[in-house]
This record gives sequence, structure tokens and C-alpha cells, in this order.
Amino acid sequence: MTKSEPKRSGLAAVNAAGKCATSAEPDDDVSAESGCPSQSAHVKANVMKQPSRESTHRRNTECEVYDDGTNTFFWRAHTVTVLFILTCALVYVTLLEETPQDTTYNAKRGIVASILVFLCFGVTQAKDGPFTRPHPAYWRFWLCVTVVYELFLIFILFQTVHDGRQFMKYIDPKLGVPLPERDYGGNCLMYDPGNTTDPFHNIWDKIDGFVPAHFLGWYIKTLMIRDWWMCMIISVMFEFLEYSLEHQLPNFSECWWDHWIMDVLVCNGLGIYCGMKTLAWLSMKPYQWQGLWNILTYKGKIKRIAFQFTPYSWVKFEWKPASNLRRWLAVLGIIFMFLLAELNTFYLKFVLWMPPEHYLVLLRLVFFVNVGGVAMREIYDFMDDPKFHKKLGQQAWLVAAITVTEFLIVVKYDPNTIMLPLPFFITQCWFLGIVLIFGWTVWRFFFRAVKERKRKRKCLHTSHTCQSA
Repeated sequence: MTKSEPKRSGLAAVNAAGKCATSAEPDDDVSAESGCPSQSAHVKANVMKQPSRESTHRRNTECEVYDDGTNTFFWRAHTVTVLFILTCALVYVTLLEETPQDTTYNAKRGIVASILVFLCFGVTQAKDGPFTRPHPAYWRFWLCVTVVYELFLIFILFQTVHDGRQFMKYIDPKLGVPLPERDYGGNCLMYDPGNTTDPFHNIWDKIDGFVPAHFLGWYIKTLMIRDWWMCMIISVMFEFLEYSLEHQLPNFSECWWDHWIMDVLVCNGLGIYCGMKTLAWLSMKPYQWQGLWNILTYKGKIKRIAFQFTPYSWVKFEWKPASNLRRWLAVLGIIFMFLLAELNTFYLKFVLWMPPEHYLVLLRLVFFVNVGGVAMREIYDFMDDPKFHKKLGQQAWLVAAITVTEFLIVVKYDPNTIMLPLPFFITQCWFLGIVLIFGWTVWRFFFRAVKERKRKRKCLHTSHTCQSA
């Protein structure tokens, strides 16, 4: 496989060669992230790779990338090697290994082997997405994992409630039994004078492993969304959802200071702040790449290896939800799907009887961390430039399907909980919010748009003073 990233930087390489032609020879100690690559390297890259459709399509929010076009063993596909190793493994199982007489064990091993073969195929043959660092195979692996997870959810969806919950025992024998949810409400005094030993015990009780998880989660979400306002809206809206649904799930019942101080201000707010600082650094850093063997010093090589785990290039997200109706509806849809995926985290473990600290809950979060960023980039590309990106990306499509499938599992497995009516006051608040959003949408994109079109037509038929005004 030829490295896909230099394809997008073919024209940039020519420009960089011209810029570097008059500059002094770069210091050997400068890594791929700083300084100008050599002119000959850029000319070589331009000869090897002709300008493609991607290289001529660059938005004003996308940074310039310079690459010397090095194509090493690390970047090749190795399709034949993987096929040979896979065939040898299957031959060993078939001819040299005695098949156990345990039906359950054989079924588990067969399913795992089928998944591994599919992953091997996908890692070597699947279509590349928008991300290519640290390696395109890494993101192809997560694309295949997304397919496997969606198929697993479909299988669970087609089972009866009892069979679906008992099937989880095949994954972990400790599952399949109902577990009580922890109530975070109760005594909400920040300072409890009745407890002479530790009057601040309520605060310490709320500080557990989920506090750093909240911070880290919102730090990563900020890197995905790349917009402060959208992150804050999702953060605040989820707290309102917890208020609204605490009659359905007991662990949504939290103290007011747990909602607004510990969650919104401390954990979420600090995570969003750190995420925005990281985004500022990523948007300002130079994206100049050299092959590892083209760097002469060990310091430069170590720095180049470290920067392999940073993005190859950077695109600043400008959502502009009020610019037109299509972008406004897209942003509303993104916020809705984010909130639904957050709710699925709590409802899934409730209906499938999984304790919050179970490793499957953690694995699901790790899964969304790895696929969420790709999905958001594909959604942004599809929304920002539909003429160039004519269809929704594969990872975005799968993540949307997974979110909907998870919600359908929740509805099927415990409809009584989902259908518990909202309190009247909560219903009024949500109805008022929906009416305000709908009213603003009609005013902004219909009434105001009509007035603006009439004003522009009027100006076209009047004097130059009207146009300048």
C-alpha cells in the first residue's frame, strides 16, 4: 500500500520546495515537525505522486502539509504476508490440533476465529478513512470492530429479553443477574454538621473513579467536536436529561451541586478547557514530515516517532449552524445523537444487567473514543462540502446505526421503564424548549431569509448608494 497522506500534499510539496530553495540547510537535529524539508526530497515526492483530485481540493480551514514522500516497510499493506500467516494458522488448527469435545468451547472459539479472520481481511483490504496516523491499518481495524459490534447488537436485538440477558453469561459468567443501581441522591448537604467526624463526607462520597472519567471523556469529546459552544450545550443538556429521567433510572438522581458544580463546571468544564487548548496547539503547529531514516540524529528520530501519534494534518471545524437550514439541522442532529449515545451508556447496562464497573462498559467507551473522532470528521466533511464528499462516510454511517440499534435494544428489553411518563413540570419545560427551537428555525430560515432576498432584489434595481448601504 502506498501511503495515502502524501497524495493530499503533492501540490504543497512543490510550494514548500520553492520556499526552501533559498533557505539555509536545515539542522540535522530538527525533526519532521519543524524546519523545511530539503528541496530534492520535495521534488522527488512530486515526481512520484501526480496531483490528484484530493490534492487540488483544500479548504481555507485546512493547514498546509509538507511531506518528503518516504514510503517504507511500515507503510506497505503486506496483504500476502497476512494471508500466508492466516493460512498457516488455519492449517495448524485443521491438521495438527485435536478438536476438543466441548461444544460450548468449540462454539466460542469458532466465533472468535471468525471475527479474527474478518479483522485480518478488513485491516488489509478495507477502505481508508480520513485519519491515517499513527497508521491507516489502525483505523481500518476500528472500522471492522464497528461492523462486528453492530452485528452483535443486531443479534441481541433479535433475542427474547430472557435469552438476551442470559447470553451475556457466555461472555462473562458473572453477568445475567439483576443488579441494583446505586442512588447518588439522598443527603445533599455539602457540609453535614451532624457528622462530627467528617462533615464533608457527602463530597468525598461523590468523588470516585467516575470523576477523572468525566474529565477525560469531555477532553476527548472536545477533540472530536472541535467547538466550545457545541460541547457546552451537550454538557448542559445532558444534565437536564438526568433531571428529567431520574424517575426512570435511580443513578440519574444526583445532588444539585453534583450536577452543576462537580459535573458541568469542574469535570466537564475543565475537560473542555484543556481540549480547546490542545486544539489551539494542533491548529498552530507545523505539519512537516520526513522519513525516519532521512533524519540523522537520534533526538530527531525520537521526536519523529513521538509525532507519529499526532494528526498528519489539521482541519479546523467551522460548524456555522446559523448560516443555512441544512447546517442548522445537521448540528441539531449531531447534538441529538451525542445525547442519545450518552443515555445509551446508562440504559444499556440497566437493561442488560451490567454493573457500572464491568469491563464491557469500559470497552464500549474505549470503542467510541476511537471511532467517534473519525465519525465526526466524516460528518463535518459531508456537511461542509457535499459536492466533494457526495455520501456520508462509512464510520459515521456505522456509528449512527449503532446508536439507533442500542436504543432499540433498550426499548425492547425494558419498555416499562422507557414509557414511564415524565412529570408534568418536566414535560412543560421540554415542550417550551422544542417550541422555541422550532419558532427560531422558522423565523431565521424562512421569514428572515425571505426579507433578505427581497432587500437584495430591491438593492439591485436601485442606485449605487443603496448597494453601498
